[in-house]
Amino acid sequence: MRNVWSLKSWRDLPIKHQPIYADGNHLKEVEEKLKSVPPLVFAGEARTLKEKLANVCSGEAFLLQGGDCAESFSEFSADNIRDTFRVILQMAVILTFGASLPVVKVGRLAGQFAKPRSQQTEERDGHSLPSYLGDIINDIAFDKNCRNPDPDRMLRAYSQAASTLNLIRAFATGGYADLHEVHRWNLEFLKGNKQDSHYNKIADRIGECLNFMDACGINKNTTSVVSSVEFYTSHEALLLGYEQSLTRIDSITGEYYDCSAHMLWIGERTRSIDEAHVEFIRGIGNPVGVKIGPGMKVETLIPLINKLNPNNDPGKLTLITRMGVDNIETVLPNLLRSVENEGLNVIWSCDPMHGNTFKSQTGYKTRSFENIMKEVGQFFKIHRSEGTYPGGIHIEMTGQNVTECVGGSQDITEQNLADRYHTHCDPRLNASQGLELAFILSEELSKNRNK
Repeated sequence: MRNVWSLKSWRDLPIKHQPIYADGNHLKEVEEKLKSVPPLVFAGEARTLKEKLANVCSGEAFLLQGGDCAESFSEFSADNIRDTFRVILQMAVILTFGASLPVVKVGRLAGQFAKPRSQQTEERDGHSLPSYLGDIINDIAFDKNCRNPDPDRMLRAYSQAASTLNLIRAFATGGYADLHEVHRWNLEFLKGNKQDSHYNKIADRIGECLNFMDACGINKNTTSVVSSVEFYTSHEALLLGYEQSLTRIDSITGEYYDCSAHMLWIGERTRSIDEAHVEFIRGIGNPVGVKIGPGMKVETLIPLINKLNPNNDPGKLTLITRMGVDNIETVLPNLLRSVENEGLNVIWSCDPMHGNTFKSQTGYKTRSFENIMKEVGQFFKIHRSEGTYPGGIHIEMTGQNVTECVGGSQDITEQNLADRYHTHCDPRLNASQGLELAFILSEELSKNRNK
């Protein structure tokens, strides 16, 4: 097993889910350009996030991580960014109340452009083309030229990420995130919702708390906490040439930080301990995550944790479980016990999306809101049983009124999917489903608080 890490050491190891570029020299030119551009985030911000996540690790905060499955160039707009940011804020207020704890808000934004695919090729009407790998690599249009990997797309992704971050920072500190506004948005959501009588009890109590704060003189005029939020970005570290090019040496600590995002994670398909993605991500100072599927074994997980977090630092490593509703009860308990017995500091977060994907009778890739909620409920139940802390939720969602996941209070059916099915890759919860999830999560967190 390798011990010496360098910024390029991953290039000597086997690697999966990487594009093959026709012009290697052009690729090198683009990567060199990216090495000279300003960082998208700063190392100090990533360290602050790690400190916040250390509080999650100790059970003193909760991690909310959500956003698009795959950002696209064509749907890039201020309205789309604002709407997703808005829903995350709404969910965070509901969860903060339910948990009586701070909620660490991390978006799948400003960099979530690359996607691993199960098949290298896609077939339509007897024609086969390379699979769509995300806008940072190729185009979703089913055309030979569009599907060829293009290095220049990395430059466009960087530019879009920079613009997205600029807007998010303005929203986070410019008054848009005022607690009273966020609460008003939630009240708007409840109007006409089938569950409004149930959720209104929570909303009314949040309103009472805000009124109490106002009476005590705690408002936007007296404290910035009421009118601004701390918001961080994350994405899957998949396209390693891009990630390496945006990695910088921190002038304060002398450590390497991937300045493409505050937090990076690696997926279920790229977590092999002796391969390139693990090698790269183990050497950066950012807080990192790894997806854990139903096939994970204790004898694989423990060495992986030790490699990604050799100093056992709280807040460094988040384990994102993506078991599926049919597997979580049989797989997760043993993993929890083993990690706990080893005394390892990790955050356990639940991804209830990826293990519950299926193809509808109408031909659309979708997910059942009911199964998503079942897996979330099982996640909390198992942690309560094992005496461990359910530290976070990781979801694919959008602020748009899409119809991509069936169920929820909107009663989206398989026949409804075609109405507004806009995702470039995986089906996402819409704004209404995201808020409904938040209210249910709030109840689970309240149980955990009062156990």
